[in-house]
Amino acid sequence: MLKKIDLRDANEDFEAILPSIPDIDEGPVETVKKILEDVRHNGDEAIRRYTELYDKITMKSFVVTQDQLYDALDRIPKDLREALEQARESIVNFHQHSMCIPKRYENNGISVEHLVRPISRAGLYAPGGRARYPSSVLMCGLPARVAGVESLVLCCPPGSDGRINDMTLAAAAIAGIDEVYAIGGAQAIAAMAYGTETIKKVQVIVGPGNRYVSVAKRLVTGQVGVPNAYAGPSEVVVVADSTVPPEWAAIDVVVQAEHGPDGLAWLVGWDESVIDTINSAIEEFVESSPRKSEIISTLSTGGYAVLVNDYQDAIKVANIVAPEHLELLCEQAEEMVPMVFNAGAVFCGGLSPASVGDYIAGPSHVLPTYRSAKFSSVLGVSDFIRTSHAITINQEALDRVAPYVISIASAEGLEAHARSVVIRRSKYEPIETKATNKLKGLIKRGE
Repeated sequence: MLKKIDLRDANEDFEAILPSIPDIDEGPVETVKKILEDVRHNGDEAIRRYTELYDKITMKSFVVTQDQLYDALDRIPKDLREALEQARESIVNFHQHSMCIPKRYENNGISVEHLVRPISRAGLYAPGGRARYPSSVLMCGLPARVAGVESLVLCCPPGSDGRINDMTLAAAAIAGIDEVYAIGGAQAIAAMAYGTETIKKVQVIVGPGNRYVSVAKRLVTGQVGVPNAYAGPSEVVVVADSTVPPEWAAIDVVVQAEHGPDGLAWLVGWDESVIDTINSAIEEFVESSPRKSEIISTLSTGGYAVLVNDYQDAIKVANIVAPEHLELLCEQAEEMVPMVFNAGAVFCGGLSPASVGDYIAGPSHVLPTYRSAKFSSVLGVSDFIRTSHAITINQEALDRVAPYVISIASAEGLEAHARSVVIRRSKYEPIETKATNKLKGLIKRGE
């Protein structure tokens, strides 16, 4: 089922041997540009046209009321509501903890206050149609709420009946979303980025979507903030040894593969018999899965079993692949964690499957993919806040640091920078700085 790669006799250059990722598909850029510009200039009218074109439905109004959210909350199964509410508690608790950052730094008379200010309005996108992910509404909306964002907006494509599914609406109620609109695709991103007669523009847009949504988010970056994480197809690297039942490792490979095509599902280990046993278990799970075609589609292009010499080499492979999810289902899990540098999220030990992180552990499941974990991070509170600082300096400190400011400013030819500290010294003494002399020279030459 998984294509085998044997690195046991390879040199240290694993990256040259391992499959490289294909270039990112630019997608329907020209079509999306047209949609963005149309919505930017024609607002609600353009949204209605594209909803009719792509969703095959005519919408008089795409506004979803708060009453409709809470009606949906009452309609969903009791156990689902309880699970979503428990997820909310875990997510909020985690992100509140992440807000605990030092507020003030003191250094010999120089005080720096760390100012944290939330953005005022954030936009969330949730898939519709066959893809229904109420968990993504919580994972995107709750960090924003903890950050202190005043207004949360959610866009989701309408179904054939013109409504958003109850699970998504219920999650929006639980997350405390302020405004919900039955709009999908690039037109939804345009509406949130530029604003329309009905929808006020936002400052940040988050949430997964199809190729049109992904392209639209790239194109509006700069008009609004779009977190760096490239949220593409699902990925997992499972590192496993003989201490974990093979069925556990096998199902965790399948878990991410069932999301569908273009994903990545790798198994890494240093015992060939263990790898073969897990591979056989994967085949059995695939045969009995209701999402068999999606799993096969993923594994046929992105499924690999990698044999290495030891757990240190296993981590080298993981750091090269930089997966969205990294599972350490092995005896040395705790020893391996400090060695991990490139991964969206790490799950340690046999009892820590990625599915717990997807729903209930607390951190967001919106993670960097496509090897972007090498330079970007999980979605979190920091994506919804801006930081600045307020500096206060007393006289003694100013006198102490003034020579350094003068020296650097002079070297850079910035006369006013130097003079701004000179005139504030407790003993004011006019000086001839290098900056002063340089400027005088330029003036004398008429430059």
